[in-house]
Amino acid sequence: MMEQTLAVQRMQDYIERHLEETITLADLAKVSMFSPWYSYRLFREYTNYTPADYIRRLKLSKSALRLRDEDAKVIDVAFDLGFQSAEGYQRAFFREFGCNPREYARHPVPLYLFIPYGVLYNEIRKENKKMAEVKNVYIHMVHKPVRKALIKRGKTATEYFTYCEEVGCDVWGLLTSIKSISGEPVCLWLPEKMRRPGTSEYVQGVEVPIDYHGEVPEGFDVVELPEAEYVMFQGEPFAEEDYCQAIEEVQEAIKKYQPAAAGYQWDTGNPRIQLEPIGTRGYIEMLPVKSSKQP
Repeated sequence: MMEQTLAVQRMQDYIERHLEETITLADLAKVSMFSPWYSYRLFREYTNYTPADYIRRLKLSKSALRLRDEDAKVIDVAFDLGFQSAEGYQRAFFREFGCNPREYARHPVPLYLFIPYGVLYNEIRKENKKMAEVKNVYIHMVHKPVRKALIKRGKTATEYFTYCEEVGCDVWGLLTSIKSISGEPVCLWLPEKMRRPGTSEYVQGVEVPIDYHGEVPEGFDVVELPEAEYVMFQGEPFAEEDYCQAIEEVQEAIKKYQPAAAGYQWDTGNPRIQLEPIGTRGYIEMLPVKSSKQP
């Protein structure tokens, strides 16, 4: 089964690298090293999408981020991503997100973007293997201003995988569509005072300015986060298939860290923050601290 998983992962990686080009089933078969027919069947079985549907959804989500962040014309975005006409792109955008791309560019609203999760990483997680060598974990201070966070609560989750089982993984796509002051969505372990009865400690959300008055997606809450100092723990870059082990290394370093040596104590009134594990930058968590002189 691992041979098939790797073949599908290679196809996913190829699509990501060549998204602005024309991608054929022959291209995918070449990188999968199986026949076009078998490659198609494998891709659909492992991702629940045909290659064409997967590529279309990924292109539309990438285009939404361009319209949100760039002063780009709809027709240019459409042609850059391989759509044959602006009209065809607008129809596809409306079918995917329920709004017109021109209207969205003028007034961005939260959208459920398509986030393609690599099939390989689910298999790697099941193995729970240990990394061969201990890597460095870098530590530095980060200041967070007063801000708001739009969050989606779970039920009992204390970590990512349980949260996805309770809430679903599509939440991350919606959060990605909302412009964040930190540049990306976040995962939070909420302190007791920020939790509602019967809801989870672990949530996903997006940090926005304190004066944010934009749309709040249905089922989300808004919490105010005070100004705070954080200790950022950042691991070394890692191979994407080693993401579980990269997380373990950083969390082991956190357990051993003594903030008192730097004149701090842990701040239990602010949330702990987890960023998306991205291999090229290393795994990152941030823990709030306050002066050891504060009560």
